[in-house]
Amino acid sequence: MGMKAKVALGAVVGIAVIGAVSANAGGDGKGGGDKGGAKGSSASAEHTSGGKKDSDGAQAAEEKKAAFGGDGEYQVGSDVQPGTYRTTGNTDDLCYWERAKDASGELDSMLANDNVSGTSYVTVKPTDKLFKSRGCADWEAVDPKAKGTPGSSMDGDGGMYKVGTDIAPGTYRSTGNADDSCYWERTKDADHGLDSIIANNNVTGTAVVTISPSDAYFKTSGCGDWKKA
Repeated sequence: MGMKAKVALGAVVGIAVIGAVSANAGGDGKGGGDKGGAKGSSASAEHTSGGKKDSDGAQAAEEKKAAFGGDGEYQVGSDVQPGTYRTTGNTDDLCYWERAKDASGELDSMLANDNVSGTSYVTVKPTDKLFKSRGCADWEAVDPKAKGTPGSSMDGDGGMYKVGTDIAPGTYRSTGNADDSCYWERTKDADHGLDSIIANNNVTGTAVVTISPSDAYFKTSGCGDWKKA
């Protein structure tokens, strides 16, 4: 079993990759890549449709405001409530987030973390004590019942897509990948732990992945754009 690792703002991000993985692959095994920017992917709008210009419009607009900023350290239960949050529009892996079990700042306090290009979803648990965010676009709360129009293509460096909302289940292809720089991951939740991973890989050349309707999210970084086969 290979390992991928990168240094992110002083914190080492590391996770085991299932199957054969190049040791020099870019990314952190959880969606880190070296290409910059989301390209208007379908993961950027489904929860934020425009509000009405009536008495309900102000309330709708208020609900759509960011839950908290992309730079800061937030205490869970007071500054940030448990739940799933999303950040979009991040570039060049400059967004870094971390779930922590205490505020000691020590490495063993870290529960999960990631460097993000494009979009990331993160579930903050009631047992978490601190959520850290640096260089990210503002975070917004995600309504678990929200529905979108699932797309049939993905930006290969778009980050994280919610299955059934951002992207439709099915078989997808990504071509033209070089030097194991393409990383993909199917996950069962947004906890970002080893137990979250259903399957993953680093790919050179063409990648073919079947996303199941039971998958929660699909993560992609450093890949050529994905198209439904």
